[in-house]
Amino acid sequence: MELTNTELAGRVAQVRARIDAACARASRASSTVTLVAVSKTVPAATVAMVRDCGVHVFGENRAQELVDKADTVAGCTWHMIGTVQTNKVKSLVARVALWHTVDRVPLVDELVRRGVDAPVLLQVNVGAEATKGGCARAELPALLDYARLRGLDVRGLMGVPPQGAEPSPHFEWLREAAAKNGLEELSMGMSSDYETAIAHGSTLVRVGSAIFGPRLAASDAPN
Repeated sequence: MELTNTELAGRVAQVRARIDAACARASRASSTVTLVAVSKTVPAATVAMVRDCGVHVFGENRAQELVDKADTVAGCTWHMIGTVQTNKVKSLVARVALWHTVDRVPLVDELVRRGVDAPVLLQVNVGAEATKGGCARAELPALLDYARLRGLDVRGLMGVPPQGAEPSPHFEWLREAAAKNGLEELSMGMSSDYETAIAHGSTLVRVGSAIFGPRLAASDAPN
């Protein structure tokens, strides 16, 4: 079911109110948290309506969707939040303002080869799940050193706790790892747990269904 402008505006307002409340509980300014609206499978026209509600940062999981929407909907900043195949980097370079899912040496090399100057986050597979992207916790120091050596602008970390698990320990591990390595950005928290993520220092919350409703059925193949 397609949502109306009024319904979308209400959903955006509710999410922003909950972000503000979570920040207040954590003694943080609301300005320290960026809302990234996850528009995977969402039509460009709906993205435009949410933009008109005051949301200007959008996250896409698939390369082609990001390219198509970035070229269709003006006035938006685009983040790549899904697994990226190296052969998709070329098409994304001019459109991505922040890469959330840098997780392996070949991807670092391709980003460098394509002259990416947008900041990046390193994705950590905090739950050691075979079905998720991200480097292992133990591999983070080496990947970070390599990315920095190659000249990438590494700003922070990204992670997704296992579904159904208590997210707090995973968020706290990411927070401590970021602090230890002098990283300021944390991409943590989705529709079901972004308030908890904010309590643990998240600076970027990736919210999809709480704004757009249930996602349309589609393949989750990587880009």
